Amino acid sequence: MEGTRSGRLVLAAPARPRAGVLLAGCAVLVAVLGILFAHQSTPDRFDHAVDAPVITGFSGHPGVALWLAYPGTTIPAIVVSVVIAAACLITGRLRGAVLAVAAVPVAVGLCEVLIKPWVHRTYLNQVVYPSGHVATIAALAATVTVLLFAPPRPAMPRWLRFLILALAYLAAVAVVVGVIAVRFHYFTDTVAGAAVGIGTVCGLALVLDLIPAVWPSRVTRRSATT
Repeated sequence: MEGTRSGRLVLAAPARPRAGVLLAGCAVLVAVLGILFAHQSTPDRFDHAVDAPVITGFSGHPGVALWLAYPGTTIPAIVVSVVIAAACLITGRLRGAVLAVAAVPVAVGLCEVLIKPWVHRTYLNQVVYPSGHVATIAALAATVTVLLFAPPRPAMPRWLRFLILALAYLAAVAVVVGVIAVRFHYFTDTVAGAAVGIGTVCGLALVLDLIPAVWPSRVTRRSATT
């Protein structure tokens, strides 16, 4: 049952079609950009126009750029994921906890294992499409969005939910700027990374919501026969 603590769905029913459309859009975007930039080792005109001012602006401050990129790295991602998962478990949102734990590893796995070898776009001899840093922070931001605004919403003021969400997406923007400034990625790598992160969360949420349609009914039948 959706109303039980163990049966709480990740997405409300009206949000599921939108999540499916968003997932499809992210997949198409990553695929199209991947085809366009496959096996390239230089920026196109658009990437150069976006990247050059950022690189120039941070040329004397590499440490600042690295700190901007830091939220997209492994340690902060693990810490934030664990905190979100713990909050979900405390409030009885088991599927939310699974989403929080799975989102970043799945998004990064898609980037590193599947898409990067397929596209093989390079920057300073490193394979860069899509950005794993941005996929990480985008997956975290999307997870926070789903858990804060999909019913059942946490018992906190609306302004606080929006503040948390604003901080999450500001961190995502900071990571985009940071990875461009330190020449880890082209701008379009970050766009694809964001699409991977967001699409991953949409896909996981939809899959997780298929499980309780079977699981609670089995639990209920088992309880009735004992």
